[in-house]
Amino acid sequence: MKNHNVSKGIHELYKENPEKADQLIWGREVHPITRRGFLKKSGLWAMSAALGANIPFADYMPSGLIPAAFADTDEPFRIAGKHPGLIVINDRPVNAETPAHLLDDLITPADKLFIRNNGIPPENIDPAAWTLRIEGESVKSHARFSLEDLKRKFKHYTYQLTIECAGNGRSEFNPPVPEGQWTVGAVGCPEWTGVRLRDVLESVGIKDDAVYIGYYGRDTHISGKSGLEPISRGVPMSKALEDETLIAWAMNGADMPVMNGHPLRLVCGGWPASTSGKWLSKIVVRNKVHDGAKMTGLSYKLPCHPVEPGAKVMEKDMCIIESMPVKSLITYPKTGAMIKAGQKLPLRGHAWAGDLSVSAVDTSIDFGMTWQRSSLQAPKNRLAWQHWRTELDFPGPGYYEVWVRATDSAGQMQPMVVPGWNPKGYLNNACHRIAVKVI
Repeated sequence: MKNHNVSKGIHELYKENPEKADQLIWGREVHPITRRGFLKKSGLWAMSAALGANIPFADYMPSGLIPAAFADTDEPFRIAGKHPGLIVINDRPVNAETPAHLLDDLITPADKLFIRNNGIPPENIDPAAWTLRIEGESVKSHARFSLEDLKRKFKHYTYQLTIECAGNGRSEFNPPVPEGQWTVGAVGCPEWTGVRLRDVLESVGIKDDAVYIGYYGRDTHISGKSGLEPISRGVPMSKALEDETLIAWAMNGADMPVMNGHPLRLVCGGWPASTSGKWLSKIVVRNKVHDGAKMTGLSYKLPCHPVEPGAKVMEKDMCIIESMPVKSLITYPKTGAMIKAGQKLPLRGHAWAGDLSVSAVDTSIDFGMTWQRSSLQAPKNRLAWQHWRTELDFPGPGYYEVWVRATDSAGQMQPMVVPGWNPKGYLNNACHRIAVKVI
């Protein structure tokens, strides 16, 4: 079997002549195709011509979706220490995601972990001179630790922990929302080594009125103005004191890349990656919900109750995002795979569920009309993603979409399409899908 990008011709035509590409696919109706575009049922038959194959289960495809063959991009990305296949989302600040097929490793390699920056990373980092301060209203005594102090005074732990940007999947929301237009690749699950945050906090003493922790990093505001924090978020004490919440200095047994927080970062697995502060220089223990940058306003919050698409929501009606929802990813094969009729297609990927575990993973080739159960491994440790695999048969030649759906340990299941709209485009855990052509 070999991989083949069946949409390459259309992508190239869009670059050269967008109107002609629209007309080719839509006939007389001109309507640009984008990742978040909408497709009428009748347009599926025009799509069949563009794909060079019929769509056997076209009648079951939900309205409003574009075939997965047209939902990818080949834009390259180059940065020191990172895989050249990462895709740029923003360049100031630098944000880049990892295509699904590059996330096939059981443990995410450092060079394939996505980048989510809110400000400008520090320069001229000297780990020997790096310090971490512990302060706040609810510590019994303030303290300062060097990196060497942390390594020498506290027991080391290594956990494989899933971190995912809360905006992963934002590109699919309609109407469009601002911020980086992530598709599916703002997630990863490396092994992290460091000390437990709990051990460090208990060494200085935690007061009974402690409610939240907050972090501060050494990145600088994108505006260049002094005194402005690009981001300073935190978590409730219950999350801060979990065994798996680490102050980490290593990824996969080596120094983590600068873009991922070297030489020191917080790792709060299963919660929005924004709670895992990079270039960590200070932790505060608060007697109230932390009020640092991007803890107020609408950032990293969802409407407490469902709202109509495009609605304006007041801050008082927003709730802070905590545990991430159940989600899954197909990492092999790459979308656009081509196989011969009668061949079986091996399929694999990962699934995760925030603070919970995944109980089942299913796949579908008929737009969700029927589902096939996959084999599922247990997580390496709590808050690590889980690996699944299966093998698929196809009824005959044509264009197919393979969908994957995970269910968590509380019985919550991924939605087939984009969940409830929200002003910042958070927590899209719709089923991942890839295009497959059977010839």
